[in-house]
Amino acid sequence: MSDELKPDWDPGSEASLRDQRMTYDRMRETCPVAYSERLGWSVFRHEDVSRVLLEHETFSSSVSTHCAVPNGMDPPQHTVYRRIIEPYFAPERMAAFEPVCRDIVATLVRDTLEGDETELIADFALPFAVRVQCAFLGWPAALHDPLIRWTVNSHDAVLAHDRPAISALAREFEGFIDGELETRRQSGAKPEDDVTTALMHERVEGRPFNREEIASILRNWTAGEVGTISAAVGILVHYLAEHAGLQRQLRDAPSLLPAAIDEILRIHGPLVANRRVTSCPVEIGGRVLDAGERISINWVSANRDGRVFDEPDTFRLDRDPSANLLYGLGIHVCPGAPLARLELQIVMEALLGHTTSIALAPDKLPTNAVYPASGFSTLPLRIVRAS
Repeated sequence: MSDELKPDWDPGSEASLRDQRMTYDRMRETCPVAYSERLGWSVFRHEDVSRVLLEHETFSSSVSTHCAVPNGMDPPQHTVYRRIIEPYFAPERMAAFEPVCRDIVATLVRDTLEGDETELIADFALPFAVRVQCAFLGWPAALHDPLIRWTVNSHDAVLAHDRPAISALAREFEGFIDGELETRRQSGAKPEDDVTTALMHERVEGRPFNREEIASILRNWTAGEVGTISAAVGILVHYLAEHAGLQRQLRDAPSLLPAAIDEILRIHGPLVANRRVTSCPVEIGGRVLDAGERISINWVSANRDGRVFDEPDTFRLDRDPSANLLYGLGIHVCPGAPLARLELQIVMEALLGHTTSIALAPDKLPTNAVYPASGFSTLPLRIVRAS
């Protein structure tokens, strides 16, 4: 079908990328299920996105020829792997990781907030995301700088549609993983030593995880999370820098932070989209799709849908949290949500607790990130440290 269609929009155009939220808001209201050559069918409304997430028999997650555990799987295969993955984010694991995360944040806050001004994304948000994910997995500090460079280069390659560069970067990342696995094999590491070693000892359907399965999980928990977590930190700090009253309120009442974080990230989502593919012909949003059509779930737009969220641009702590699709819905709801929530709460507690004011730098404007990223590519700030 898609070969016969005229595109409804161009998600990579300069106009679309200038302000992604505005673009997606407009598409949600004018063409809620829209075709483009780049993304296939983009779904913008909360109702339609929720339907795609819940009707996993019709909208399959098996979108790639590469192994993707478990996010690129459908039941019953997904169910088996998900049952293995979820304990890694259990409350006891999060409690054990919390002091490690707090130490990482304390060091970064001390080193980053030395002067009056800072560029948050490069100086703080991206290093934080890389360091905390490496610590969770048990990866060494020697990988921090290579992973930061890899993340930046990967975004640039995807934005430029540079397939040779994307392939080279994929091989580079596989090299990171292979190195970590080989180090553990040679040292005789035990499952209780760290998360990566534990994965190497997992079994599925009576056999050990193979190398491809382990690499898929580790890739998802690093490459897949670093960009989203760093974007989320930038979005949160930018919002508070623009809303001094809320900033003061959260300093005075840090117990409000969990709900405030989720609400700010509803207003400005850190992850733009995820993929699905139709497994049979289906009608959605007034459009008829054949089997095998690509679907792009637009999280940013769905969470700003005025049909679900009254005055969607307004920050409110009394919204129904179950309507917020920040961590997904249905069988593929993000298993790592407890870790992400822990990381974001700790980092915001530290930033607010060690400052009396966070404001946008008066002479330097933030730079918006562009698809496939969200948030900001640069965020210059003026900070007043607490005495």
